[in-house]
Amino acid sequence: MPDFSQLPSVETLAKRLTGESNLPRPLVTGFVKRRLSEWRTRLAEGEAADKASIEQEIQSGLQDFASSRLQPVINATGVIIHTNLGRSPLGQRASETLSKVATGYSNLEFNLLDGKRGKRAGYLETALAVLLETEAATAVNNCAAALVLTLRTLISSEKNEVIVSRGELVEIGGGFRIPEVLETSGAKLVEVGATNKTHLKDYADAISDRTALILKVHRSNFYLEGFTDEPDVTEISSLAHNHGIPLVEDLGSGAVMNTDQLAPIDHEPTPQDALRNGIDLVIFSGDKLLGGPQAGIIAGNADLVERIKSEPFFRAVRCDKLILTVLQECIDDYLACKGDTKPRLPVLDFLSTPVQDLRVRAEKISSQLKDLSPRITIVEALSRTGGGTMPRAEIPSIALQIESDGMSPTKLAHSLRRATPAVVGYVSDDTFLLNLRTVFPSQDQSIVNVLLEVLQ
Repeated sequence: MPDFSQLPSVETLAKRLTGESNLPRPLVTGFVKRRLSEWRTRLAEGEAADKASIEQEIQSGLQDFASSRLQPVINATGVIIHTNLGRSPLGQRASETLSKVATGYSNLEFNLLDGKRGKRAGYLETALAVLLETEAATAVNNCAAALVLTLRTLISSEKNEVIVSRGELVEIGGGFRIPEVLETSGAKLVEVGATNKTHLKDYADAISDRTALILKVHRSNFYLEGFTDEPDVTEISSLAHNHGIPLVEDLGSGAVMNTDQLAPIDHEPTPQDALRNGIDLVIFSGDKLLGGPQAGIIAGNADLVERIKSEPFFRAVRCDKLILTVLQECIDDYLACKGDTKPRLPVLDFLSTPVQDLRVRAEKISSQLKDLSPRITIVEALSRTGGGTMPRAEIPSIALQIESDGMSPTKLAHSLRRATPAVVGYVSDDTFLLNLRTVFPSQDQSIVNVLLEVLQ
């Protein structure tokens, strides 16, 4: 018979760990119960362990569990739209308005002038259309939902074929692939061209009585070069319109400004570019280069947008008051800018900050750490946009390279991730780096404090 006497008491262990973890007592108690149940099974199977090691294992597991709780972190990876770290941070205007709307009541569907039921997202949809210079626009809770909703609306039992170039059958993140998205929506995929070359004739030959639309998918997370070719969007637009077929483009990244004017990187196609070139509907993300919340924006032809909003599935993926508030303020940030000025949004600031400004900050941080034994060196580095956008973009940056004789780069990275606030850097060529391009200037002192605590 297995000896369970070394198992600690649930209540005693839960009480101690609650004080150490600062988690709700019922949550800790439930965690301890599950882990002790697992230990009973392990002991029954012959595994040997004493009370101290069991308690240590449960305590370590609880720490890992507690660290998974959503919390602020300092992103020192240099990846601006870091999917694992929450993508684009919100601007000050949006965060301040969000706090007011989230902690009280709002006119979400209420007309303040006549006191009757109002239209949800009316202001936002108008503002989006103005920014994108198009007839109409709307938003749902993410870009994948926007694509599925658009496809569901535009296909029918008689017309369910969607034409897509083979070079655009991409995986858009999280394992979701364009063919699978089409299948989910009930559409039938019609592939045209080859991976590297698609001609206008390929599109023309694929059009039939069952064609519902032509779909363009921007290759935002990879690129093709070499022996490649594809028709101009204006040519595809003319072909589609001559056959009375809508042309839809999923742009993904959501850049509404010229990225090549913000940083030494390529120009990312904008929704405005697409719509001017004859695209009927454009779809893009709100939480990438736009700098807003997770959302999927659909813009273009007014009749098509209205059909999409009338689709019953629209209600299942519509935005709540929090997304609408943040997106509204983000769009207002853009509309309030004049001339060549850019809105004060973190993603745009991170893209456009001069390297010299980063170097000045690095020198100030380093000067406060000069008495530490680890070697802290200011080095040149590269940043990336991230978030499945602009894979070739390499933005010059500055990083702090930290070398400690008593701590390996991997251990240092681990220790900083467990600090308060957590600091997320990266290991490259067996050295640990903190890239300052994605660190807010207001966080510089926090980095100093955390490094002093960890390295001392």
